Amino acid sequence: MRRVLLAATAFLSLTISGQAALAADDAPEAPYVDDRSSAEAVIRSLYSAINRHEFARAWGYYGDTKPAKDFDSFVKGYDGTDKVEVTTGAISDDGAAGSIFYNVPVAIRATDKSGGEKVFAGCYTLRQVNAQAQAAPPFDPIHIEKGALKPSTADFEAALPPSCGDGPPPPKKDTALEQAKKAFLATYGDQCDKQFLGNEPEVFSIKYKDKDAQPGDPDKEARLFHFSCSAAAYNESSVYYMTDELSEVRQLQFAEPKMDIRYENNNSDGKLLGMSIVGFETTGWAVNSDYDPDTHTITTFDKWRGVGDASDSGTYLFRNGDFSLVQYDVDASYDGQENPQTVVDYNTAP
Repeated sequence: MRRVLLAATAFLSLTISGQAALAADDAPEAPYVDDRSSAEAVIRSLYSAINRHEFARAWGYYGDTKPAKDFDSFVKGYDGTDKVEVTTGAISDDGAAGSIFYNVPVAIRATDKSGGEKVFAGCYTLRQVNAQAQAAPPFDPIHIEKGALKPSTADFEAALPPSCGDGPPPPKKDTALEQAKKAFLATYGDQCDKQFLGNEPEVFSIKYKDKDAQPGDPDKEARLFHFSCSAAAYNESSVYYMTDELSEVRQLQFAEPKMDIRYENNNSDGKLLGMSIVGFETTGWAVNSDYDPDTHTITTFDKWRGVGDASDSGTYLFRNGDFSLVQYDVDASYDGQENPQTVVDYNTAP
């Protein structure tokens, strides 16, 4: 078991936060973390010490049972380590004879200096002795009792043990949500306001009957993900993703009429002479948008200037598993009044 542990720990070199860090000589110095307030904090502190090559400190996070036969072997076990990603699962605890034992699921993706990657997974057990029962020094803080990490053939994302000891399994991952978040960041990560990039999207479940459904057929479900992207003086822009039982996550595209608008003397501040649709186009942006779960509609409202007297707005109805344009209004007169004209009206469902 110690051979397995030593082989696994030879690749460990980073904090529990999940971010990769460099252990090479030319890498920035890893942050100093020394926290024994929880089982997770001890593990995080252990890899802070390993990252910083403070192996005596790392050795000190273990109790009487050490991870190698001696300190020199422990240090040599980290030769060749470059970087590592670490994730932890649901922590369980058991009380026994004045102590609390914590079981911590761990998965690790380690990269050596030649670029090779390996995944390890297993459990750490930590012990916290009742502090009030320790009447004389030396004080025994929360420490690692043992750790058993073994090579895993699973991908890093799937390697984490569901539980250790009697711990509860981690919540099931929302695959569609994760796909939508990855797609949003990949497409708009350099376009959206930074303040929105870390926010969770609004998520809606839409239950509906397929147009070919027979009596007694169960409802189908589509899921809608609303991501805020940017906020200007009077317009806020969003993007939407959607998925259902048959299709992958995809970004919604909103149909809009392309307008030919005529003003007196070709001056938009002058009298509006007329406007007509000359075609249609699509956009992935939804301005000042909102989804109404009662009517299953997404509405947009794009102000052409701050007072809102010139604008366009769309209504997109969910039917037959997708959103389609059913109404579009345009207010093209910069006259200080809100007087939109409906240029598209398909409100009657087929």
